[in-house]
Amino acid sequence: MQAMKSIGAGMMALLLGLMVLTSQVQAADKAKLEEFLEVTGFDVALDSIRLSAENAPQMLGLDAQDFGFHWGRMTTDVFGADLMHDMAIEFLGETLDEEHLDHAAGFYATDLGKRLVAVENKSHMSDDDDLKSESGEAIIAGLVRIGSPRVQILKRMNAASDSAGNGLRAIQEVQVRFLMAAAGAGIIELQMDEPDLRELLRTGEDELRLSMQTSGLASAAYVYQAFSDAEMEDYTAALEHPMIRHVYDLMNAVQFEIMADRFEALAARMKGVQPSEEL
Repeated sequence: MQAMKSIGAGMMALLLGLMVLTSQVQAADKAKLEEFLEVTGFDVALDSIRLSAENAPQMLGLDAQDFGFHWGRMTTDVFGADLMHDMAIEFLGETLDEEHLDHAAGFYATDLGKRLVAVENKSHMSDDDDLKSESGEAIIAGLVRIGSPRVQILKRMNAASDSAGNGLRAIQEVQVRFLMAAAGAGIIELQMDEPDLRELLRTGEDELRLSMQTSGLASAAYVYQAFSDAEMEDYTAALEHPMIRHVYDLMNAVQFEIMADRFEALAARMKGVQPSEEL
């Protein structure tokens, strides 16, 4: 599939690293992968990528309204659910072995796992980020006041879901590839080359990482507010298991690669619709 050829160097290295175990055992078949996407909610997480397209014009110093009715059509086509689903199946089919798949799917098939996926799916497709942020921050403030252990549980949970610590770098990779693709399509004019752009994005990286951790904590507090401390401890313990850590690292890499690929495709579709702008 053409998407496989466009993997950036950083994400390619991560995906290749995660294929080590798969090279020693038989990869999961397509039917089991389809079930895996549904039971874990990864299919919904992939579909939610299209919501991120709302911020794409801002990354270029533009506005979605500048593209008129074309914008809705472009994003619908580029971020098609079936297309992203097929890309995920291909990537996972080459990197996820049945032992790890069965372990992760086994947890999410439990009563607790199903309830967790239900609220996570709802959160993925919600565009009310301000509500989640404000309500989550209020919840965290209350938990801190009473000295609740839940704050530390949520911190552990968030850390376990990105044990490789690649979230920030992956987002930067998406930005670089989108900006370079937009420049290549003549949508914007970049006043710097790719290495300088990457260096610019690394400026203030520590502050950005802290901001992501803070917002992630608030989001988790809001999304999982209906679950008990004991249930969140069980969830965190499940995520901290080496097998699920591996699966999450893989899913994160696949999700960000699909996002980067689709943003590059979006830049190509924007060509000719919007006059060049200087960035």
